Amino acid sequence: MTKSIFNKVAGLLLATIPAFASASGGATLEPSGVNLNDRASLQRGAALFINYCSGCHSLGYQRYSRVAEDLGIPEEQMTKYLIFTGAKIGEPMRSALSAEDGEKFFGKAPPDLSLVARAKLGGPDWTYNFLKSFYADESRPSGWNNTILPGASMPNVLWELQGTQRAITADEHGTIRLELATPGQQSPEQFDRTVRDIVNFLNYVGEPAAIKRQATGVWVILFLTVFTLLAWLLKKEYWKDIH
Repeated sequence: MTKSIFNKVAGLLLATIPAFASASGGATLEPSGVNLNDRASLQRGAALFINYCSGCHSLGYQRYSRVAEDLGIPEEQMTKYLIFTGAKIGEPMRSALSAEDGEKFFGKAPPDLSLVARAKLGGPDWTYNFLKSFYADESRPSGWNNTILPGASMPNVLWELQGTQRAITADEHGTIRLELATPGQQSPEQFDRTVRDIVNFLNYVGEPAAIKRQATGVWVILFLTVFTLLAWLLKKEYWKDIH
């Protein structure tokens, strides 16, 4: 019985290996380095997402008011600078692009990104590498392709910041290496931070409670540490006469 269960578990683990390779485009994912405790990064990420991504993608499971509260953004500033669809502060963060227009322009409606950082194998690292891996491809309708998700219908919305990358076949196996052909408005280091901020924000949106949960976890660990010390001192006091 135990051996049968072990074989089933091992089979499931082995089955995830090719799935992970497929999800990452067969490439090793560079760590994103996201940090939910970096409020400045989350604030920048929110502004970047709304300016560059929300024209097509919604965050239907998140509300503007929740973002403002969690990230310390005054509601007046949120309404004035980060709501472009005419929505009210308490409404979900939906794109102005309709599903019909999305199918017309891109062949399929752009997906809701509320859970993208949790749904992809590799988590936020996958999204981080995806956003950095666009390259010019005239054979694609959008003019762009991606090494992490080949054939993606999404264009490179960050190309002005990143610049234009071109693909170079690195070996006989068809491995693609990317080279910056035309510099963008940002240096590679600045662009890395831009993408990291966007992914950090999406990672927060995937589980908004994680910010408070992690902060509470620190106090819980401190409490348990102090409690353990007190319990040890109490045990030592109780047992000193016996020994």
